[in-house]
Order: sequence, then structure tokens, then C-alpha cells
Amino acid sequence: MVEESDIIDSLGEVEDPEMKISVTELGLIYAIRIEERDDGVHAEIDMTLTSPGCPVAPEIMAAVHRSALATEGVGSVHVNLTFSPLWDPRIHATEDARFDLGVF
Repeated sequence: MVEESDIIDSLGEVEDPEMKISVTELGLIYAIRIEERDDGVHAEIDMTLTSPGCPVAPEIMAAVHRSALATEGVGSVHVNLTFSPLWDPRIHATEDARFDLGVF
């Protein structure tokens, strides 16, 4: 059985290329839903970006997709991009990421 924590562990390797901090530490992953289907395990991932005009959006989304799909037991992945709520490092980022960003 695939757990949300398994996918989060895989996504921890994906870094925002501009900030050099993982998408999980930045809090860009809003939700992960795992569905058992006839053809295997499917993961739906809701994520955001640091800004709506992020120039590397396709690159980050593709990396999230690849990493989640590489999680043992996951057969398919769909990444949903949302800007609701807007990303705020003071709310969404981990303490370590806020420190790295200089947000206190």
C-alpha cells in the first residue's frame, strides 16, 4: 500500500531551481490523494508555485510528476496546479526553509 508519506519522501528530492530548496520544504505541495484503481495506484497532487508568473513552472511540475511516479507502487500521477491559496512562505514553508529564505 502506498502512503502519502512515501510520495512526500520522493518529492523531497525535487528542488525549486531558483531557490535551491525542496518543494516539500517550501510548502508547495498542498495535497496528495491516493486512489486504488483497477490498473494500479494513482496519485493526485495539488501544488502551487512561489508566484503565478514563475518562469520554471513546467520544469517544476514535470519534476514533481517524475518523482511521484518513481515512488514504489505508484502507477500513475496527475499534478494539479493551483494558486488558491496563494503561497506565503510565512505560512507554508518549513522553519528551515523560512530561515534559508530569510523570512522570520
